Amino acid sequence: MARRSPTIVTGRTAVITGAGSGIGRAMAQRLAAHGCPLALCDWDDDGLRDTAATIATPTLARKLDVRDRGAQMAFAAEVREWAPAPFGIVFNNAGVTVSQTAAGAAPEDDEWVIDVNFWGVVHGTRAYLPILLEQDAGAIVNVSSVFGLIGFPTQSAYCASKFAVRGYTESLRHELRDTGVRAVAVHPGGIKTHIVDNARFHVDDRGGTDFEAMRAEFQRIARTSPEQAAETIHTGIERGRDRILVGPDAGFLSLLTRVAPVRYYDVLKRLEPVMRRQSVSKRGESA
Repeated sequence: MARRSPTIVTGRTAVITGAGSGIGRAMAQRLAAHGCPLALCDWDDDGLRDTAATIATPTLARKLDVRDRGAQMAFAAEVREWAPAPFGIVFNNAGVTVSQTAAGAAPEDDEWVIDVNFWGVVHGTRAYLPILLEQDAGAIVNVSSVFGLIGFPTQSAYCASKFAVRGYTESLRHELRDTGVRAVAVHPGGIKTHIVDNARFHVDDRGGTDFEAMRAEFQRIARTSPEQAAETIHTGIERGRDRILVGPDAGFLSLLTRVAPVRYYDVLKRLEPVMRRQSVSKRGESA
């Protein structure tokens, strides 16, 4: 019979990739407030330093490209030697996106997205899983997306990477059934982060080529703050959830894929005018 153990987070060492901004920074700040020593990494050295400056608990911060398997392994070895407490969670969070059609895709952009979003998660899992298995406790927490639940136009590479993270994490979960280690998949909806600001942009889902318009649209529809996302993820881990949906849009899309597994995009297109009106109304209320 599978053995289920609660994941102790408070006071345990936490590893966070993509800690320089967004959900990664918010998770670092939240876990620090719960007494967690933190091992932080990000490709953005300036953002990483800014995050580390807000942390009062013991912190180890390193600039790191998650695509580099050797660098991930080396950092894990350093963290293992440094860690002042047993490991609680490894939060594989780093992610990027590109907006382009499958037919007109720049292959190097697709490879960039898949290498960061999927292989970064795989490398991070492989680097720390032996440590967690040795202590027979802790959780590998891998960030997928609502785009790991649905496909979306101009997001083929991003969706492919996030579906892959979902499948990888669920497979790992079943492998860990008889251990004290858990594998958790996180599916954020629209979160107010810089992922679109840092995207490689070619065309949006309506054929537009105005990057600033796409950025503004994302800010209108992203309803959940990084701090709210961090609270949902932290709470979900502590409650033993294996899949964590972040934001009301994530809950809605998860339900929609079950009700209309093939026609969900048709439903979304019908709802689009209403959603846009609500978005404009919300923006007016906050102005």
